[in-house]
Formats: sequence, structure tokens, C-alpha cells
Amino acid sequence: MPAGKSPSCRPLPSTPQQPESIKCHMQRAHWGRAVQRTQTHPRTEERSTPHAHAALMVSHLQLRFLEDGPLTEMMRLRVRSLEQRGQRRQEGERLLQPSEAVYRLDFPQQNLRFVRWAVSLAAPGRLSVVATSQHWTPDLTPLMTRQLLEPPGLFWRSPDDKDGDVVKCYEADAQEFGERIAELAKIRKVMYFLFAFEDGAEPATVNCAIVFRPQE
Repeated sequence: MPAGKSPSCRPLPSTPQQPESIKCHMQRAHWGRAVQRTQTHPRTEERSTPHAHAALMVSHLQLRFLEDGPLTEMMRLRVRSLEQRGQRRQEGERLLQPSEAVYRLDFPQQNLRFVRWAVSLAAPGRLSVVATSQHWTPDLTPLMTRQLLEPPGLFWRSPDDKDGDVVKCYEADAQEFGERIAELAKIRKVMYFLFAFEDGAEPATVNCAIVFRPQE
């Protein structure tokens, strides 16, 4: 190489340009593979969230006691009929009192474990809940005292209680009562109860429900 002259830099051969149609085809193929990977492997939290939410929803089952108007009226007719005829009740028969009404509890599931009571009183008063120990409806046979469960559930609110205070009850009796209802639910799809509203309590101011945990 002659002195004083710098080596000449020859340009490197250029990479052949791909036709536009081939480039677009490769881009679409790459994009399609990316979408396929996304659809095949969604994020873990997106897959698990619905299942976790469903498990939370079915972990507890709250059932509300509902008044059975026809049965209540039928029992009241029984009382009026005895009064009009001057007759006495049968030995051991349990007549419906003026402050009482017949309520029912339907079980969509029958293998249940008692959790707690959910009772609220909007005003001072007392609620007494008595359950029947066997399947009974007044159109078949009169209600007998031997068909009633012990102990009853007693819930009350005092005049000095504030809104939001927990309704008072005899906790041991309420626990035993709830557990017996859960046991009877295994062989019955519906239970009947006598609700007595006293000391200012009324059906419109009382909301009574019971919470269970479904068992496998």
C-alpha cells in the first residue's frame, strides 16, 4: 500500500430487501402466535378469582323464617270454633295465642351445621320462637304440646338499647336450639314454628333468620 494513503473502505454488501407482501405475512404470523399464547395461558389470578368468589358465597347459608298465613288463619279458626260452640280443647292440645303466628323454615339443603342466629328488632320487645318436633300441619291434626321442642329461642331488645346493639338472648339455649334445628333438617325439608311477639314487638319490626354452614 503506498505511503500517505489511507485504506479505502469498500461498502459492505447490503442485505437483500424482502418484498412487502412477505414482511406483512411474517408480522401477522408473529402477532397470531402472541395472541394464541395469551389465550392459552391466561394470568393465574384471572383463573382463580371466580372460584375463590364462589367458595366464599357458598360457605354460609342464611335462611329466613317466613310467616305461613294460611296455617296461622286455620289455627285461629280452630280457637274461634271452640269458643262459639262452647267446647274445650282436646287434652294436651296447644291452641294459638292472640300474640302468636305460625312461621315456616324451608331447607334447600339438608346436611347443615348450625352457625348462628341472625335476629334484629327495630323496636324494644321480645320474640319467642318455639319449634315443632315432627312434621305437622293443622289441617291434619291439632297441635299438641308434646310436639313442641324445648328449649325455645328467646330474643329481646330493651328500651335503653341503642340502634346497632346486638339483640339479647340466652346464648346456651339459642345454641342448643339452633343445633337441634340442624339435626331435624336432615330428615325434613320444612319445619314449622310458633312465633310469639311480646312487650311491644310486632311482625313488622322483627326480622329472624338462622345461619348454617353446608356440609359435604
